[in-house]
Amino acid sequence: MPTFSGAPALNRRLVLLAYECLCTFEFGTAVEAFGRADEVTGEPLYEMVVASVESGIFSAQGGIRLVVDGGLELLDGAGTIVIPGWRSIDEPPSPQLITALQRAHANGSRIVSICAGSFVLAEAGLLDGKRATAHWNSTEALARRYPKIQVSHGVIYVDEGSIITSSGGAAGVDLCLHVIRRDFGAEVANRAARRMVTSTHREGEQAQYLAQPVTARQGKSLSPLLDRLRATLDRPLAIAELASEAGMSRRTFLRRFQESTGTSPGEWMLGIRLQNACRLLENPTLSIEHVAEQSGFGSAETLRHHFRRRLGTTPSEFRRQA
Repeated sequence: MPTFSGAPALNRRLVLLAYECLCTFEFGTAVEAFGRADEVTGEPLYEMVVASVESGIFSAQGGIRLVVDGGLELLDGAGTIVIPGWRSIDEPPSPQLITALQRAHANGSRIVSICAGSFVLAEAGLLDGKRATAHWNSTEALARRYPKIQVSHGVIYVDEGSIITSSGGAAGVDLCLHVIRRDFGAEVANRAARRMVTSTHREGEQAQYLAQPVTARQGKSLSPLLDRLRATLDRPLAIAELASEAGMSRRTFLRRFQESTGTSPGEWMLGIRLQNACRLLENPTLSIEHVAEQSGFGSAETLRHHFRRRLGTTPSEFRRQA
């Protein structure tokens, strides 16, 4: 396989799990993200194979029948294993699958799950003591059944290093792009996002869905204000000042902001600052202190804190992987 300059030390062998009654949307998302070549280098990002829980030909949602590369033996030696959903949160995985996942993780494989795939990891005990998420309509069940897991309700994805979980549907796209960003840097992830015609980066802590649809309203739009905030990251975030600029009371402004973005002003601004920091870190001539100042964090120590808490890495490590 050709050497990809973005990740010289990365184990690029990626095993995508398949199973009877396969969730085709989640599976297709992973194939599109991980199975395509980079448009600039022409090289595949990962050495992807598909491993089935069942032997022979099996069915997938939508009347599809699949024949794949092999069985659970393919998990041995994988750098990354992807579980694209699961047929039912009420159907436990087989002992063979649990054993294969436990062995692979113990041997250093990173395991990524989309939607109900979290329940497979939970049954294997691989989420004990860790933060994790799933589709918003099943996180309560996940927390109730597996009390050792620190379930994050309503977020898009949770990165715990060697274990990464996401909510359902389109959040799987965000998760896959996050993995690519970790492995190859923001530039490669952005190219993958453009190919998939999706947002280049949504923070994992962003809400899975808006509390109510955003409707056309009379009065001012928040778009000019959001654009101004993106351009002045080094300025402190003063809610009273923002509400006045938007021509609203503080209470109305906070409600409108939540409706429009799915999160609070503080969380939204933190996500924008992190995005900017990630972009600046790709320039090796900029010091960590300069990146922190330009992104509105004020100090390298504050930048490191938020990188560890939100991205599960450090600015220096992110730069090495970019």
